[in-house]
Amino acid sequence: MRGDEVRKSAYGSWPSPIDAALAAAHDGHPEWVGFVGDEVWWTEPRPAEGGRRALVRRTADGTEESVLPQPWNVRSRVIEYGGRPWTGVVTDDGPLVVFTHFADQRLYRYEPGGEPRPLTPLSPVGGGLRWAEPQVDLARGEVWCVLEEFTGDGPGDLRRVLAAVPLDGSAAGDRAAVRELTGERHRFVTGPRLSPDGRRAAWLAWDHPRMPWDGTELLVAEVGADGTLHSVRTAAGGPDEAVAQAEWSTDGRLLYASDRDGWWNLYRDGVALCPREEEFAGPLWKLGLRWFAPLDNGLIAVVHGRGSTLLGILDPESGEVVDAAGPWTEFASTLAAHGERIVAVGASPRTAHEVVELDTRTGRARAIGARHRDPVDPAYYPEPQIRVFTGPDGREVHAHVYPPHHPERTSGDGELPPYVIWAHGGPTSRVPLVLDLEIAYFTSRGIGVAEVNYGGSTGYGRAYRERLREQWGVVDVEDCAAVARALADEGTADPARLAIRGGSAGGWTTAASLTTTDLYACGTIIYPVLDLTTWGPGETHDFESRYLESLIGPLSEVPARYAERSPTARADRLTAPFLLLQGLDDVICPPAQCERFLARIAGRGVPHAYLTFAGEGHGFRRADTMIRALEAELSLYAQVFGLDPEPRIPKVELRP
Repeated sequence: MRGDEVRKSAYGSWPSPIDAALAAAHDGHPEWVGFVGDEVWWTEPRPAEGGRRALVRRTADGTEESVLPQPWNVRSRVIEYGGRPWTGVVTDDGPLVVFTHFADQRLYRYEPGGEPRPLTPLSPVGGGLRWAEPQVDLARGEVWCVLEEFTGDGPGDLRRVLAAVPLDGSAAGDRAAVRELTGERHRFVTGPRLSPDGRRAAWLAWDHPRMPWDGTELLVAEVGADGTLHSVRTAAGGPDEAVAQAEWSTDGRLLYASDRDGWWNLYRDGVALCPREEEFAGPLWKLGLRWFAPLDNGLIAVVHGRGSTLLGILDPESGEVVDAAGPWTEFASTLAAHGERIVAVGASPRTAHEVVELDTRTGRARAIGARHRDPVDPAYYPEPQIRVFTGPDGREVHAHVYPPHHPERTSGDGELPPYVIWAHGGPTSRVPLVLDLEIAYFTSRGIGVAEVNYGGSTGYGRAYRERLREQWGVVDVEDCAAVARALADEGTADPARLAIRGGSAGGWTTAASLTTTDLYACGTIIYPVLDLTTWGPGETHDFESRYLESLIGPLSEVPARYAERSPTARADRLTAPFLLLQGLDDVICPPAQCERFLARIAGRGVPHAYLTFAGEGHGFRRADTMIRALEAELSLYAQVFGLDPEPRIPKVELRP
């Protein structure tokens, strides 16, 4: 390249080596880490293999290998978002692994060198039989787990109990051979945790209309000699206290994470071990998420923080936490301990998620699996900023701002860049500050991105999380708008070239923003909630079917609010072009939501494109889908903002 003039080009036209295929290939991250004997195992995504989740092991010599070939897909559908899908132990004959296969949701037994053998039957009823959080009990020859059993064809026709599945395969064709451990006293349960002596079991439970971050009960039962549970009692939790995880220490004491004082802190036998205004747990979107793990020496491995999360070691006697040294600034909600070793999944703004091992004896942490390797020159990665903006009434709004960034390009004189506001899903969730090639796909071309952890997000205490109570479609919209306006007012973003995008609950926030403000020039709406009056019992899955009672209010008490807030009801106010992306197999936000919305704007002359993807559910997992979706999104911005992206991408047709 020669001279300044060659280096100056308009925002959105910068050439980038980060194409949609590269971003898709690096989508997702390792999950569900655990030990099988001394070996570390985990699951990781395979976008190029139909989006399956592969089970991976790290052998004694450090080699990584996929345990099962295609089409085996280690993923559970319990509560639709899933739960821990595998477990493993070492027997005299070697590793024994039990896992859930996504296609039929059966539990399988697998020993390396053999073929997977089913342990559970198929069901002809509704969504079938589903299993999560398996734990092998070799003494009893059983797998203890959560059973979700459909009793009819409707999304709410089901029951959930704790169950014990025979390891010998005798239940593979006989549902009656599955031993149920609990009755249907609660609508939702997590997997049981057995005390070290095997005499007690602990698990979490909750009921509609609460979500697990609203209020759960920590239940403890005695385990009889015959393997039955009795004398069940509530040890902690309640309608306004969310216990997110429970474990037993090696000396048989009950550990749990509770937000009873406004933050998810750790407790032992009811006493706070390290009371701080930070989180030692998070929202239980999947069964089996882990933020802490007790060690044999009495210490506790913890994932904790305020906003960002670190991996540390907590001394429960002194309350001190020593964090692991290393480049990782965010750790995911998966953790396992074995002896003096801890494994977790960490990332940073310069590294994607990788499996990290911490040796508590030496204090050394290192990446041992799914190691980050730069697929392009890291000079093309964005350089994010952690920002706190001011929202309505002076409230704080947390966000990550990713300005356009390119090692060999700058803009023309006086030009301000286009910016896209990203609204995360959940909405009870948070976006971590980690390397994301989807973001780099835009920033390396000269389009800025701002991820907003709007009111209702986790990581900042219960009060921040509950700002969204009965205010969904208000606080989230206002907070995203506050960030967008601030970026424009301070001269960071072009006020005429602002967009908003999001998936799931973020799709709702995007659609609600486009139908209530004139701030954005366009938007990308991905597998969204659009019609509150129908999104509930009967149309969505059971787990979230009563979620709106806290986000909006009870339908019987505020029916007008459901209609007033729905983007479908306000479609006549929509004037900005938009892209709508939807998986046809989505049972959480089904295509009917999109179809009703499109029917309301028909004939109104609003430029838009509606792309659907067969075989995709809630969250795109296939490489070809992600490539098409990302290129279509860039095409939308190019057309609306007058950009000329390089290299060229397929044009998405915007039709009125």
